[in-house]
Amino acid sequence: MKGLKGVIDRVRDWRRGWHARSKLQRIDLYTRATLCALPWLFLVSWGLLPLLPTLGQGPLPAVLAVAFFVVNTAQCVLSNRDLAAAFAQHRGAVAFPRRRLRVPVALQAVMTGLLVALAATGDVKDAGLALLVLDLPLAFAIVYVLLVPVRTYLVHCAAFAAVLVALLAVVGVPGGLLFGAALSMLVVVLLVLTSVRPSAWTMSVMWQAEEARDMQARLAVAEERLRFGRDMHDVLGRNLAVIALKSELAVELAQRGNAAAVDQMVEVQRIARASQQEVRDVVRGYREADLPTELLGAKGVLEAAGISCTVEGAEGPAGIGAPPAVQAALGWVVREAATNVLRHGDPRHCVIRLTTGAGAVVLEVENDGAVSGVTDAAGGGGSGLAGLRERLAALGGSLEAGAAGDGLFRVTATVPVAAPRARSRSTSPEER
Repeated sequence: MKGLKGVIDRVRDWRRGWHARSKLQRIDLYTRATLCALPWLFLVSWGLLPLLPTLGQGPLPAVLAVAFFVVNTAQCVLSNRDLAAAFAQHRGAVAFPRRRLRVPVALQAVMTGLLVALAATGDVKDAGLALLVLDLPLAFAIVYVLLVPVRTYLVHCAAFAAVLVALLAVVGVPGGLLFGAALSMLVVVLLVLTSVRPSAWTMSVMWQAEEARDMQARLAVAEERLRFGRDMHDVLGRNLAVIALKSELAVELAQRGNAAAVDQMVEVQRIARASQQEVRDVVRGYREADLPTELLGAKGVLEAAGISCTVEGAEGPAGIGAPPAVQAALGWVVREAATNVLRHGDPRHCVIRLTTGAGAVVLEVENDGAVSGVTDAAGGGGSGLAGLRERLAALGGSLEAGAAGDGLFRVTATVPVAAPRARSRSTSPEER
């Protein structure tokens, strides 16, 4: 009973292990198991059946037959052992240790000598000799065909066949049997070539496709992390700049004993709470910039910081039927541009201008803080403008930032109104 229970447990473990594998792992296991079983199948059919009649024909034929079968069995064992390493080399993963071929080559030579000796005794029937020739190189060839190029494999097999036929001719095998032996060798060589190499090639392609899918998944994760970092920068950059500015103002007012410091800190508290909510929205993936809201928010924040702000064309792209993705992208531009106005230089006035023309929406954010603005646009430590360029490029738009003369700095965003549908979807956090 204990033995039966152990067998049942092993079967259950095997089933659990099988179901735990992926589909590709199952196919790989099936392919390897088939190639491992192939030499054993032909060992019993081609390698054993022709030897049975020789067991009753005297001690020498019996000894030769048993020796041939034993050596053939050892060759099958080595073939199974080396198959995984041969697969690995064929895939380009790990080089096959050539020293592991020494014993199989020696066994192949011994098997060839035993087969020639059996043919010399005259106890192997005509059909039996052809079957033994079919089985002779099979176990070794299954591994060898994966280790060398096809041309090298065919050349070496042709040389081996010529040596075998020559040895059989030396021991007096008739011409008809020699032709049958050569034909059998051709059949087994092509059989191994057309069954093993395509199977290994198919598995290599499938594993490469699986690795490509894994890489694609990792790249998607990395892209999502970059998007998340960009969104966090866009969300928190402006609010943190306002908090820092108002905190400094509150400190100065408090040092002077001015009660207005309390109002400034209340405003800081309100902005901090709003920032917390925006961060939660970004984490949940539900947040999308809204252009009208961003325009009003930028005007309010800039004026709260003592910067006069004028918004022109506030009816915006909504009135001309611009897609939501276009409005969202321009909303991010307004947010980042307002952040840069607060963060760089000491501007006194800012103009946000929204116009349409030639099938595109043009947003301009202009301020009189040109010196520090140019530094940010050139990439002196900021990453917001680069992120905006990525957003607009996905919609077929563009972003320009730089000095506009007369001490002005201008950010210009241009987005086609009829943005490509596929691109417009790619900018939506909900769909990403």
